[in-house]
Amino acid sequence: MNPTPPPTTTNPTPPPTTSPTPTPTPTTPPTGTLPSSFRWSSSGALISPKPDSQHAATSVKDPTVVYANGKWHVFATVWAGSYQMMYTSFTDWSQASSATPYYLDQSGIGAGYRAAPQVFWFAPQNQWYLVYQTGAGGSYSTTTDISNPASWSAPKNFYSSQPQIIRDNIGDGYWVDFWTVCDTAKCYLFSSDDNGHLYRSETTVANFPNGFTNTVIAMQDSDRFRLFEAANIYKIAGKNTWLMVHEAIGTDGKRYFRSWTAPSITGSWTALADTEANPFARANNVTFPAGAWTRDISHGEMLRSGTDQTMEISPCNLRYLYQGLDPNASGEYNALPWRLGLLTQTNSTC
Repeated sequence: MNPTPPPTTTNPTPPPTTSPTPTPTPTTPPTGTLPSSFRWSSSGALISPKPDSQHAATSVKDPTVVYANGKWHVFATVWAGSYQMMYTSFTDWSQASSATPYYLDQSGIGAGYRAAPQVFWFAPQNQWYLVYQTGAGGSYSTTTDISNPASWSAPKNFYSSQPQIIRDNIGDGYWVDFWTVCDTAKCYLFSSDDNGHLYRSETTVANFPNGFTNTVIAMQDSDRFRLFEAANIYKIAGKNTWLMVHEAIGTDGKRYFRSWTAPSITGSWTALADTEANPFARANNVTFPAGAWTRDISHGEMLRSGTDQTMEISPCNLRYLYQGLDPNASGEYNALPWRLGLLTQTNSTC
């Protein structure tokens, strides 16, 4: 029997709607393939909330990460009485815990409900995009300099209204966790509803970020907890393969990730490691050398081999930045003390 989950990770009650070209990460051409089961080792908590006089942050969650111009750039949701976003950067993961956050309400992104960011370099326009959720659904900001967090533009919305297919299927869920990924011809915008549906809209690369239409159900599950939220879709470098990971809530009430592969972004999706016994990432396939500080492996992002809109990753030695939670934590869900940790694959085929 599945537990009744707490309110959604990133959207409790939404308010009404009212850089230079990046240097790519040096990589060796990949030669491996994705395994049919995964094993990981986790760091301890690397990024924790750092409140200041204007931001009483108690959690850090929903990270997105990219490596550009010699630094790791991390964007995340923070809870400070409401949802907002932060940015931090460092040259090495050993510096992550000491890096100073910049709260993005100080940028053009502004104050108000902002959550669940995704960052990428949109090469056709030579600018960075930060995609995130607001009361209007999916929104975005841009900059040409990812190292200057104050430079992000004011939010613009992808949709004028919620697509009818989502209204028809969302039930008592929430429209959350927007994810953009492009192939050579089209860009796709995915979103979840905490009700067992993953949606996909599309536009052309030339028209991005405008014109998202043809919204369809890309995947669904009759058990809403098995297909809950926080989808990531990546291009596997060197192969005509795309990887999807999607967060679920297990029968133990803990968050974990399932995975699928497909020959294109539009599917069809074939199960890779998608069960509690054989998950993409769950407490039962993760070791914690420094101690098991979390039993939840929740909303996160892969460390990519590139920076652009194809969201490319190497199949070798995967690393995944995720949110975890002290198993003894309790209280109101939104204020739970999430922290960020890093998974490193230990059974790479490369």
